[in-house]
Amino acid sequence: MEKLDQYVKIAEAARFLGVSQNTLRAWATEGKIPVRVNPANNYRLFRREDLEQFLREVEQSLRQPKKPR
Repeated sequence: MEKLDQYVKIAEAARFLGVSQNTLRAWATEGKIPVRVNPANNYRLFRREDLEQFLREVEQSLRQPKKPR
């Protein structure tokens, strides 16, 4: 079982990623980043490990050369 200290609420997660909370909500809704909902209060929770993985994937995609159209 995972501990709650492995998770952050949306405000902290958005700051960590450098985006607005609305952007993060949209990404979570679109399935771009995993989100969990605390059943006690319905807060969105983001696992720190998932946020770090998301940043690694974004960084990797930026390094790949773009294909000409």
